[in-house]
Amino acid sequence: MTRFEQIAPMLDAQAIEVPSWAYGNSGTRFKVFGSPGTPRTVEEKIADAATVHRFTGLAPTVALHIPWDVVDDFGALRRYAEDLGIGLGTVNSNTFQDDDYKLGALTHTDPRIRQKAIDHHITCIDVMNQTGSRDLKIWLADGTNYPGQGDIRGRQDRLADSLATIYARIGDEQRLVLEYKFFEPAFYHTDVPDWGTSYVQVAALGDKAFVCLDTGHHAPGTNIEFIVAQLLRLGKLGSFDFNSRFYADDDLIVGSADPYQLFRIMYEVIRGGGYGPGSDVAFMLDQCHNVEQKIPGQIRSVLNIQEMTARALLVDSAALVVAQEEGDVLLANEVFMDAFYTDVRRDLAAWRYQRGLPPDPMRAYLDSGYQELKVAERTGGTQAGWS
Repeated sequence: MTRFEQIAPMLDAQAIEVPSWAYGNSGTRFKVFGSPGTPRTVEEKIADAATVHRFTGLAPTVALHIPWDVVDDFGALRRYAEDLGIGLGTVNSNTFQDDDYKLGALTHTDPRIRQKAIDHHITCIDVMNQTGSRDLKIWLADGTNYPGQGDIRGRQDRLADSLATIYARIGDEQRLVLEYKFFEPAFYHTDVPDWGTSYVQVAALGDKAFVCLDTGHHAPGTNIEFIVAQLLRLGKLGSFDFNSRFYADDDLIVGSADPYQLFRIMYEVIRGGGYGPGSDVAFMLDQCHNVEQKIPGQIRSVLNIQEMTARALLVDSAALVVAQEEGDVLLANEVFMDAFYTDVRRDLAAWRYQRGLPPDPMRAYLDSGYQELKVAERTGGTQAGWS
């Protein structure tokens, strides 16, 4: 039995949630771009997400964004998704687009605005109750642009109070997941800028609160896999938002900028117990496809994660431990690099074939005619996007 055959069963349960907004129009701070065939409704977004799962077998759930994905009947939306073979996953809140939130949402000095933001999250929990979603994910744009603009300590206190009010409404089987971002749109200071701040806030809330790690939300040179190891060690890594960045929060296809970093992250996830049976860590994409087609962008991303997961599983852990304990620096690195340089693409193609999936999901999708069909069908109406 080959080494890949030994680790192949460990790939069977891999699940990577895709975001509904990845199928809508997106862009830069200067322009949101349209493209033919873009979904106009949340149902059309879900249909595209189901297409990614149909060709890859890796994306069984789609995350929702409120209010972008608001419908009259979320129970009906859940049934619609299930009929297409997928489920509704994480519910993402939005407190960064209303004028009231210009100077903050959960941290605002005005109690009325803070309550508005809290009420929005309670609405999101109501959506979760209807969709069967486990996770409420909170990302805040709150922060300041200038020294003295706001009371940094006071904003942390108000954030803690607001989160505690929201957390009190979380159900027994639900979780609150707090994301962090070191800058943007605030530039002097962000209220949740790093994993430590997120950890401090969620640790104070309780056992149903966790940290979300977005791989694009770090300064260049940050050792992200070290953060992964720490959060797993502390039992507080709740979820990932996978993407790639060259400079800041570029939201590019995961693995496109630094495949080796993705490999290192996945190794620490596996080593720390964040992958496989018994792990509650959620894997999700958070990307914006501005110049490439959206469905192929999502297909490429989930395949990149699967490939680096397979390579990380191939690390000879026993040999690595021996080299580490003996202080053999070069051998330890060699064991690590041998796994990274292993080409598993043909093995993964065979793995898919054995499970009734197309060996080359990207080629199968392009040959299916789905893109051309949706371009022809989706005429008229308003395309979904950042609104």
